[in-house]
Amino acid sequence: MGLRNSLRLPLHNNLAWRRPPSRGQGRFCELDDGATMHCQPMGLTLFGGQRSRASMPRWYLAEKGIAYDWKLVDMGAKEHSQDPFLAINPFGKVPALIDQDPALPGGELRLFESGAILLYLAERYGQECQSVVERALAQQWLLFANATLATALFNPSQRDTEFPRLLGVLDRLLVPGGSLTGGSWGVADCAIHAHLAYLPIFFPQIDLTPWPAVQATIQLTQQRPAYQQAMTVS
Repeated sequence: MGLRNSLRLPLHNNLAWRRPPSRGQGRFCELDDGATMHCQPMGLTLFGGQRSRASMPRWYLAEKGIAYDWKLVDMGAKEHSQDPFLAINPFGKVPALIDQDPALPGGELRLFESGAILLYLAERYGQECQSVVERALAQQWLLFANATLATALFNPSQRDTEFPRLLGVLDRLLVPGGSLTGGSWGVADCAIHAHLAYLPIFFPQIDLTPWPAVQATIQLTQQRPAYQQAMTVS
C-alpha cells in the first residue's frame, strides 16, 4: 500500500516512530534516513448496507469498544457491484472490512463474509480465541449461525420444520444473560444472538412463547446499548 502523506520534519532523537493503541484509529509514522517522516492511516474500516449482516461486526466492535470507521454502502445505487467496492469484495456483498496496519503483510488486510470478519476481530482485537480450543468453539458457533441457523430461518422450505427444531435445541442450551462458551459475552454470542434477534425484525408473526430462553435472549439483546447502536445504520 502506498504512503498517504510525506511530511518533512526535523529529526528528534526520541521520535523514531509513533503508533496508536491497538484498539483505536490513528496514523503510523516513521522517519527515514533522511529525517523525512512518512505517515499512513491505521485502523479498521467496515463497509455495510441497511438491513445487512454488517450489523453483527458493528455490534461486536461496539461491545468491545474497538474504534473503527463506518462506510455505508448505497445498495440502491448498486455501489456494492461497482469499483472501488469490488476491489474489497469481488463478489459485491456486504459486509467487508479493511484493516490498515504496517504490521500486516502489505500494510493492510481486506476481508469479506461476516463470519470471517467476526473471527478476525475476536482474535486480533477482542482478546478471544487465544487457544486452539477457544478458536474451535468460536468457529463452531459462527458456522452454525451463518450456515445452519440462517439457512433454516431464511429458507421458506425449512422455516416451518427445521427451524423450530433448532430453536428447541437452542432453548435448552441458552442461559439468558450468559455466554454460550462460558465466561463473558463474546463472538459466539454475537453471532447466535444477532440471528435470533432477526426474528422480531423479519418474522414478527412467529410465536416465540414455546421457547422462553430464546425469547428472553432476544429481549436482553435488544436492550444492550451496543446492539442498539449497531442497528442504527446512518
